[in-house]
Amino acid sequence: MKPPPNATAPRVVSARVPTAEERRRAQRALLRIRVVVQVVGKSNTLEGYTHTVSAGGAMLILPEPLPDGTKVIVENPKAGSKVEARVVRPPQMSHDGSLVPVEFTSPSPNFWGIFFPPSIN
Repeated sequence: MKPPPNATAPRVVSARVPTAEERRRAQRALLRIRVVVQVVGKSNTLEGYTHTVSAGGAMLILPEPLPDGTKVIVENPKAGSKVEARVVRPPQMSHDGSLVPVEFTSPSPNFWGIFFPPSIN
């Protein structure tokens, strides 16, 4: 039996669960860059490093944890640039310090000074 002329072909859906890398919205790069972080509304700053970076944010290594939802200004002293971001998940502790995931509040693909190829997903 032939399908009607305006019918669409059934879509094959994979039963395989996508990997974490496949679910990511942006490519990430392991890159250690010194950063200075200021919590919005506070005068003191935190010095730390990046663990991984993406066009939309980073995983920062800081000396103390910052709560989920905290708004911060991330400074890249080497490039002399700053960007507003927010903490997107509770931090995790590591032997280097607190791993704090941040997402830029507005697109800043050139903030880290590296090229991110377009996502293939």
